[in-house]
Amino acid sequence: MTETEYVMVLTTLSVEADAEAFAEAIVGSRVAACVNILPPMQSVYRWHDGVERAPERQVVIKTSRDRLGPLWERVRALHSYEVPEFIVIPIVDGHAPYLRWIGESTRAGNEIW
Repeated sequence: MTETEYVMVLTTLSVEADAEAFAEAIVGSRVAACVNILPPMQSVYRWHDGVERAPERQVVIKTSRDRLGPLWERVRALHSYEVPEFIVIPIVDGHAPYLRWIGESTRAGNEIW
């Protein structure tokens, strides 16, 4: 499998969580170029031998592959879930200026924690 330079990461937050503060912390620390916060949705999932339901928000994070480690650290530090979703989807192609912007926006060295 070929690695791509840029990726999207999916996670979910409870509707009670401050999704905007979560997004600002991730973008502000330069581990993501952009975070999209989707409207509330209903999730149905298996947890502790039962089927649960909860309102959540899907969060879509655009970043460069080399920032995945620091991004995961930030998500774990900010997330309220015991087992947060962290799914990495490779970006196999895209508008070259947009992809360059992701790289520039996530360049290591200017982190704000």
